[in-house]
Amino acid sequence: MSTNSSSSLSVLPPLSSSSNSSTLPFYLTCQQSVPRRVIFSAYVVINACLLPLFLLILLMGLQWWRSRRSAGTKMSHSDFFTYNMMVPEIICVVGSVVFVLGSNSNKELLVLLGLFMFCIILPGQTLFHVLTCVDRYLAVVHPVPYMHRKDTLGVRIRTISTVCVWLLSALWVGIMKLYLPDFPTIPFFCFLGVCIWIIFFCCLSVLCALTRPGPGGAEDHRGQVDQSKRRAFDLILAITVTLHLRFVGLMVSFGLKNSILINLERFCAVLGSGIFLTLPSSLVLPLLFLHRAGKLPCCRKNAGSE
Repeated sequence: MSTNSSSSLSVLPPLSSSSNSSTLPFYLTCQQSVPRRVIFSAYVVINACLLPLFLLILLMGLQWWRSRRSAGTKMSHSDFFTYNMMVPEIICVVGSVVFVLGSNSNKELLVLLGLFMFCIILPGQTLFHVLTCVDRYLAVVHPVPYMHRKDTLGVRIRTISTVCVWLLSALWVGIMKLYLPDFPTIPFFCFLGVCIWIIFFCCLSVLCALTRPGPGGAEDHRGQVDQSKRRAFDLILAITVTLHLRFVGLMVSFGLKNSILINLERFCAVLGSGIFLTLPSSLVLPLLFLHRAGKLPCCRKNAGSE
């Protein structure tokens, strides 16, 4: 096999002839690759098109807070986590744009700034998904204690958990800085694997509660309970599927760095393509939120037909 057809990431070309800084992450070397530029630019365009959706969710949360706060209405935990998740999503979109601008103009400062902004979503989004699934798990599997403590202890735990997520996201940026010019692959995939197992456990537990026969009672009440369990299971299942896609996409994007049996151009194309698998995990909670709020066209149609 010729040396041109097999390349190690340790000998990939630098970002530009004028910049040989060791602070540049390994995958920036692929920015000279045309497939990588085209694919990642397409991803950034699609990601930027989602920005109005994320802003809409935040605007709806602000409107709810203004209109319902005076009435003493409590915000559901799932909605609270969704509103919070929109912030790292927006930071990620801005970071991806800054990243592309910096790499195309060979500005290392912009590249690193965009990289840190882009990667803040890696722990933040995943942890808000975990908190949403744990909330639905508690509501379905332990309904009585959950309802009794939802508006007291539950709110305090929700606030503390959210603060911890933001602190961990800030800590993750520091970890990435320590690992430069590499990516903290092992810590990240260990963290993601633990989160996926927690969500998978919640999914199985809610499925068991859904299939388990409920206590005696009125048919309509049991029907409402079953519908609530069904919605919780659908939400957790959707998050589970999208996080598995995200895991595969990030594994493709970051897990091939030590491969020596893949052609450079092919590697750069695969590196860019894998990131598209992370898009569904950014969409699942906003779309489910709009579905619950009846803002999707299909929801209006179904509501009108009932």
